Formats: sequence, structure tokens, C-alpha cells
Amino acid sequence: MSDHIKIALRVLWIILVAYWTISAIRSKRSAHQETILKQILLYWLPLIVAALLLGPGEWFGHALIREQFVPHTNLVGMVGLAFCSLGVALACWSRYLLGRNWSLAVQKKEDHTLIVRGPYKLVRHPIYTGLLLLFFGNAIIVGDYRGLIAVAIVFLAFWFKLKKEERWLGEVFGDDYVAYTRTTKALLPWVL
Repeated sequence: MSDHIKIALRVLWIILVAYWTISAIRSKRSAHQETILKQILLYWLPLIVAALLLGPGEWFGHALIREQFVPHTNLVGMVGLAFCSLGVALACWSRYLLGRNWSLAVQKKEDHTLIVRGPYKLVRHPIYTGLLLLFFGNAIIVGDYRGLIAVAIVFLAFWFKLKKEERWLGEVFGDDYVAYTRTTKALLPWVL
């Protein structure tokens, strides 16, 4: 696989992390949030494990998770890069629309507002959808089963967090949020 694909993948990750870091500065103050320990165990640890699984293959020697599920070709790499690009664009656009309402952990913000425009018209958690697309594209580029394991870990972590967010959003927005959940899916339009 071409080094250009690997460089483009790194650039996409850098764009995402830089945008997240810069835009987090403007977030509203939280009215209530989870403990740091809970955030680390439930949200950060799974992401770190997934990122390590996507790291250099040499870390895993000749383990079964190093077996390829797709060939390491430029065509496969470009398909993976397309998923990654779509994921970063969706995650950043969704994050932009949330504006100051965004938070890293599940928390209630002061003067929280319900966003239902842009990608939020199609899914309730488009940031998670975008990040899952990014991880999935990265897994395709890696090409080994360890990448699919990483995507599964991220999906489970997001699903757990999403369920908690839905409860909180239901408490904050009441009937408006219940009505919104009837017209949109959580992660994939018309599917899930």
C-alpha cells in the first residue's frame, strides 16, 4: 500500500484531533457531569485500546488478529481513505453544529439546546457515526482482523455512551426529544 495513503490517514486524524481540541475551548460550562474515573474507564480506555489495535502490526507478531481480511493494495487503501474522509467530515460538521453544547463526557450543559438540523435530521448521534466511519476506514487500511476488533470496541463504547446520553437528553428536553427519536435513528439513517 502506498505511503501516500498512510500519510493521508495521519493527516485526517490530525485534522480531527486539532479541530476537537480547538473547538472544545468554546464549550458551555457543564451543569452536571460524570466523574473523571468513570469517563476514563468507560470512554477513554476503549478508545485507547482500539487505537493500539490499529497501531503498527509488528506489535502483534504472528498472532491470529494479524491475519488479513482484505489485501493491502492501493485500491483497498483508497476505499478505506474514502470512509475515513467521510467520517472526519461528518464528525467535524456535526461537532460544528453542536457548537457550545458539545461535551466530551455525558453531561448537562447550561442553557442546553436540542440540535436537529444538518446530519442531525438523519441520525441523533452523527459524531459517533463519523468516528465509526473513521475507525472502519482505518481498519480497512490496516487490513487485519485487529482493525475489525478495534471497530467493535469503539462501537460498543459509543453504544453504551449513546444510551446514557439518550436518557439525559430525554430528561433535559422531554417530549421534544421523544418526538425527535421517533423520526430519526441513532447511528445509521433508517437502519440503527
